[in-house]
Amino acid sequence: MARTTQLRTYTVRDGLLDEWAERWREEIVPLRLELGFDIGGAWVDREQNQFLWLISYEGPETCEERNALYWASPARKAMGLDPDDYLLHTEQRTVEESYAPTR
Repeated sequence: MARTTQLRTYTVRDGLLDEWAERWREEIVPLRLELGFDIGGAWVDREQNQFLWLISYEGPETCEERNALYWASPARKAMGLDPDDYLLHTEQRTVEESYAPTR
C-alpha cells in the first residue's frame, strides 16, 4: 500500500474564505478522517483568497478510489455542501515528502 499525499489549492469566492474554512473544518474533515484519510494541515492565503490543505491516504484502495467513496457516501450528500457555491478554481497536486520537522 503506497501512501498518496495531495496538496490541494482552492481559490475561494470573494467574501467566503472564512465561511468555507469553517465548513471544511466542521463538516468535511470529520468525514474524511472517518473514511481513513489523514489531514496534514490547512492554511488560508488571504492575499490570494485561497485555501490550501494536505490530504493523504494509505489503504487497500487507491486514493482515487477512496475519494470516489467519499463523494458517493450518504454522509457527504447529506452535507448539502456544493463546492461550486464557494470555489472558483481547484488544483490538486500529488506530492512526496522531502522533509518532516520533528516537534
